[in-house]
Amino acid sequence: MKKRPGPLAPTRPRTSRSPLTTGCGAVLVFACALLAGGCASPGEPVERKPPVPQPVGDLGAVQSGNTVVLTFALPTEAVDHRPLEHPLSIEIYRDFPSAGGTPPANSAMPLAPAHPTVHATIPAAVIDNYTDHGRIRYADSLRPEDFTQHPDRVAVYIVRTRASLKKESADSNAVAVHIYLAPEPIDDLHAEVTHSGIQITWTPPRQTPIGPAPSIALYRVYRAESQPAPEPVRPAPVTSANASAASEKEEGKLTSPLLKIGEAGTTSYLDTQFDLGKTYVYTVRSILENGGDQVESADSNPVVVLARDLSPPATPQGLLVVYAPTQDAVPSHLELSWGISSETDLAGYNVYRSERGGLPGTRLNMELLLTPAFRDMNALPGRDYFYNVTAVDRSGNESPASAAVSGTVPAESQTAP
Repeated sequence: MKKRPGPLAPTRPRTSRSPLTTGCGAVLVFACALLAGGCASPGEPVERKPPVPQPVGDLGAVQSGNTVVLTFALPTEAVDHRPLEHPLSIEIYRDFPSAGGTPPANSAMPLAPAHPTVHATIPAAVIDNYTDHGRIRYADSLRPEDFTQHPDRVAVYIVRTRASLKKESADSNAVAVHIYLAPEPIDDLHAEVTHSGIQITWTPPRQTPIGPAPSIALYRVYRAESQPAPEPVRPAPVTSANASAASEKEEGKLTSPLLKIGEAGTTSYLDTQFDLGKTYVYTVRSILENGGDQVESADSNPVVVLARDLSPPATPQGLLVVYAPTQDAVPSHLELSWGISSETDLAGYNVYRSERGGLPGTRLNMELLLTPAFRDMNALPGRDYFYNVTAVDRSGNESPASAAVSGTVPAESQTAP
């Protein structure tokens, strides 16, 4: 009898296993999915967009002589509020609107054309040369053709800054400046200390950039205090081209701001309000009238003046000349004395001797005498001498000579017992 076979054991279906579906393979599939979704591999640098500076918002412009001076603060943050860590470069744009499209002068409205004209660039490496008390100061020197080729004579300025070559900032606020012809700077300013004060003189400017200068309406006189100088010096004239550099160089010597102290309708000015012993710097600017507006020239050549006292002290009084005979080891001589000077700035005295009355004589003391007394140890016996004394103050002023007083050392025969 045949044995019947038992029920078949269940069989597990055979499948092909791939390493991508289990274990480590599943992780790899997930990583690939992430990569397909745009995730970078660990350790790869992430490219950041270069910062774009925020636009300048405080651009200002003013005419000074035949120069327009622009001032503004540099932005410190990018538009995404990232701090700007490196110096910025600057682009300055200038345009002259066509007739009929002239904006109001000194306007702060957005007046820039759609495609403004680059007028100047300041590389980041030299930004410090244009920085004045934390603000950028740029002097745009106007040329003759800026006046002759643009009838309306209104210049519109904007600035942009860059942190990289790829992208510059948006436009700053735009400013419009009505430019006027100003006289050329005065170049022969002269100052002199007199008994009345410090006298300043000059000659009128004769030219503008495009022709003869019209009549000058008035002159403004400016003064600042300066560090003491050994003697008055006359620096080189300041022109519109080097005004910024010269001004900054001069500011290193000034101890007070340059301020207007007066106006003059003629080519001279007398300054009587000053302190003796101080050193002052003077400049003068010419003023032209243009309708209801005034235009001021650039600074004249500066002059430096030490305000010295020119008033001499009072003449010494009470001069006495007395013969002093030989005593102990001191030979015979003439003793001089006089009254003490009441001058508050007295430096000392001088003694003069002559052998004839009415002559100025020869000074006997090598250094100023600090007391009102003197011994003439070189008077020869038997000769008549005439003496007078003067007082000298700390500014070097010497008083008139006192009245002459005579004295004599007797001859030996006269002094013998």
